[in-house]
Amino acid sequence: MSLDVTPTNSGPRADGVAATAEQYLTFMLNGEEYGVDILRVQEIKGWESATDIPNTPAYIRGVINLRGTIVPVVDLRRRFDMANVEYTSTTVVIVLKVRADAVHERTMGFIVDAVSDVYNVTPEQLRSAPDFGIEVQVDYVKALATVDDKMVILLDIDQLIGADAAFGDAAIVPH
Repeated sequence: MSLDVTPTNSGPRADGVAATAEQYLTFMLNGEEYGVDILRVQEIKGWESATDIPNTPAYIRGVINLRGTIVPVVDLRRRFDMANVEYTSTTVVIVLKVRADAVHERTMGFIVDAVSDVYNVTPEQLRSAPDFGIEVQVDYVKALATVDDKMVILLDIDQLIGADAAFGDAAIVPH
């Protein structure tokens, strides 16, 4: 599977999209569309398998070897407490750079149902994530965007991993 994820959000554009628009790679989970900053995307690869690591939460599917780099893989369906489904030919791993702070980065894979699209999102299309109170943690929702009459949930992947006790200090160790 190949998808062009070359960022095009700098400078004036011939297609009329404002230079202030940010691009998001979107993907499907349980019938909903989610997005991540396209500048974080390293690669998109079809699901094959992962090496299990003992004593990890169920949503950590294990690790994969990506050209000599060991990459932890998180099943976002499981991470978000969604129903498990069989992986299909559309199931992919989106490999992202995750930042724990201004200095440390780590490469991680995220299993999703399918890749959807790349959207240019302007500030006018963004809405703040709803406040559900202290019982519901949605700090990892960066914003909600209305794109083509549908709602896209934009994720702050750093916050999702940084706040995850399963990764602890491992989230900030450079690879």
